Parts: sequence; structure tokens; C-alpha cells
Amino acid sequence: MKAQVFYGPGQLCYEDVPIPVPGAGEALVKIEVALTCGTDVKTLRRGHPVMIPRVPTVFGHEMAGTVVAVGRGVTSVREGDRVVAANSAPCGECPLCRAGRANLCEDLLFVNGAYAEYIALPPRLTAKNLVVVSTALSAARAAFVEPLACARLGIERGRVEPSHTVAVFGHGALGCLLAMVARARRARVVVVGKAGWRLDRVRALGLGEMVDAGAQDPVATLRALTEGRGVDVAVDATGHPEVWEQAIASVAKGGTVVFFGGCAPGTSVRLDTQRAHYDELTLVGAFHHTPQLVRRAVDCLESGAVVPDGLLTHQMSLAEVPGALELMARGEALKVLIRPDAEEERSRS
Repeated sequence: MKAQVFYGPGQLCYEDVPIPVPGAGEALVKIEVALTCGTDVKTLRRGHPVMIPRVPTVFGHEMAGTVVAVGRGVTSVREGDRVVAANSAPCGECPLCRAGRANLCEDLLFVNGAYAEYIALPPRLTAKNLVVVSTALSAARAAFVEPLACARLGIERGRVEPSHTVAVFGHGALGCLLAMVARARRARVVVVGKAGWRLDRVRALGLGEMVDAGAQDPVATLRALTEGRGVDVAVDATGHPEVWEQAIASVAKGGTVVFFGGCAPGTSVRLDTQRAHYDELTLVGAFHHTPQLVRRAVDCLESGAVVPDGLLTHQMSLAEVPGALELMARGEALKVLIRPDAEEERSRS
């Protein structure tokens, strides 16, 4: 089969590799579509010791497909099931898993391999985070389950309610998914980003009110939009420390700030300790997802509560993954849909 194989930072090779044979507890999935992700861009640039502990490895982590074979002992799925797989599986046994914080599992197993024609999913992931989806749900939508589950965690960490005004700082794909989840909870949503095609795209999608951070002071504008009070929940989806500070400055008394975008290691931010104390601000991080959130994300997509189709800006073949990731790196794409069977279809036409 064809696959994009990661050998180290900057080294991605399109090559033939054997089709995996599922062992005991494993499921073999024929990948129908995969999606690009900003994490893939960063990992290709500098590697990732946690998500990719060993090289070479087949790259990519967002996908949907069909089970074509299962190993001994697999009962959760069967051949012919349409499925979506998350990119990790918790152990279920460590103190954090037992406390309901499976996203912080002490032995979180990460799985890569979406940029290929087939993937063999290990037993723990097959048992915990491989989910059957409806035949009515398109593969392109189903592939959004993993990032949508992450967005759901961010909004749940913010304790968003229908009466809330929620500011999302950042208009990339995950910023948009955060806005979609907040809107699904009937909150008032304001998206903060800089002028350009992405801000125009988000405005056209109708995800909420828009603030151009390049032309306006975002903190002053958000306070003006809330009659000086500030927003109830501010979510950073940029990973820039200066934006973390803007998010903190924009919330009302008793407000919540969700640090969803991860800053570079060693980064520090300034905190107005008087506000944090006397205004009783809640500052929380939001990382990854849980098996429960993965299933809730499937429900969101199947019910139509979240429709992410407008975030797909390009469609490319498996051979074109490096170009797709370059588009992402240059800020010229939100999400690129990768179809492993595109070359086969072209050869038949």
C-alpha cells in the first residue's frame, strides 16, 4: 500500500509499505479520508517525542474509514463497519483515568498512520476509541471527530451556558470548531482574528460576531460589545502568550479563561493578580479528549448539531500530503481533505 512515512523532522517520504495484518485485538481499517491538522505541521517541522516516540512511522492522525478485517478477540467492531478512530487511547487504570480525567492519562497511547491506504489499530485503541458511525454520516464529516472532541473539551472546561458570551481568540480550524460547539450550546459567540481570507471565510460561515484584532483593540472591543462588563468565557486557540493575556483581560468578574492553544515550551505570561483574586477568575487548561467526548463528538456530527463542512478548503491525494501541509504552514488552508483512493480514481478515468 502507499503511505506517507515520517523519518524525522522535515523528512516525509511517499512509499510502498506492507498492508498490515491485524493481530489479536486489532482492527484493520481501509482509510476513506484523512484530514490535515496544525499538529501535523508542527510535528513535521520539529518532531514530537510523545505523539511519535519511534521513527519511521506512517504519518497523520485524523481519519475515517471501513473495517476490513479484525484480529482474534475483537468484538466491538466487525468487517464492513464504517468507523472513526481517535488518535489515542487512555489506560483506564491510572489515578487520573479513575478520576475521570482520561485526557491526562499517565500512559496515554498515541496512534499515527492516517496518511495511508490502511491502518492497523492496536488493541487498546480498538477497544476504547474506535467508534462505529452511521452509514448516513459522510466520511469527510466523520473525520472531524477527533478535533471536534478536543473542542468539546475546551467548551466543557469553560462551563459554557446558553446565557454566556464566549470569545474565541483564533480563527483556525480548531477556533472555528470551538465556536461551533459554543453556538450549539446557544451561547453568544465572538470570534477574534486578523483580517484576511480566513476571517472572511469564518464570517461567511456565520459562526458569530467578528472582531478584527489587527484593526481594533480586542479587549476594548469585547468589553464594548458587553456594555463594559467583559465576556463570560474567553478561549485562546492561538497558542500565543500575548493572546493568553488578552483573553484574561477580556473576561468579566467571575469569568473563565480556557487556555486551549498550547504556547511554546518555557513561555511565560503576565497575570494581574489583583483581578485574578478579587474578580474570582477561573483559569483552566484544556488538552486533548476522552473516550466519552469522542462519542459525544460523533453524536454532534450525526445529529447535525455541528456541521464542519465549510472548514474544508482543499481536497488532495495521498501523494500530495506534503503540499497540503505546506498550505497549512503558510496559512492558506483551514483543513485539507486527503483521499487515499484519489490516484486510483484518476488512473481509471
